[in-house]
Amino acid sequence: MTTPESVVRALAEPTRLRAFAAVVLGAGTLADVAAASGLKVKDAGTALRKLREAGLVEGEPARPADLKPLAATLTEAMPADGLAPFIRGDKLVSLPVAHERRRKILEHVASHAFTARTYYEEQEINERLQAWCDGGELDHVTIRRYLVDFGLLERGGGLYQAQPLPM
Repeated sequence: MTTPESVVRALAEPTRLRAFAAVVLGAGTLADVAAASGLKVKDAGTALRKLREAGLVEGEPARPADLKPLAATLTEAMPADGLAPFIRGDKLVSLPVAHERRRKILEHVASHAFTARTYYEEQEINERLQAWCDGGELDHVTIRRYLVDFGLLERGGGLYQAQPLPM
């Protein structure tokens, strides 16, 4: 199955990227791909095999695979309002450096992970945030600290309270 991760993995290798570019630009035979990409025939053949395995190239002569279904699933999983680079579905991928964008992302996580004016024990906060952090660059402790720093969670007496978001 072609996933965003498999596409990135396949195209991260320069030889495969050159071969894929050649196919996209119209090279179909192994000789054409080698000539258009500047690769040796053996290397072009290996690259085409890997691109086929990744679901990026299909057929003989080679042609780019239809990636519209993959694009559709990406569009569905990406939230609106500029959150897409940082949130995929219900996963926090990374945080922006800019203060206002970071706040917006954290507000999104808080609004989906917690109910305003509700008290939570630290273990439950951690579990809910771990679910958001699985597979991303960030850990739940860092996110919890940011939520407190931004006033989205208040801490006191061993409990956390989710705060209402500004309108």
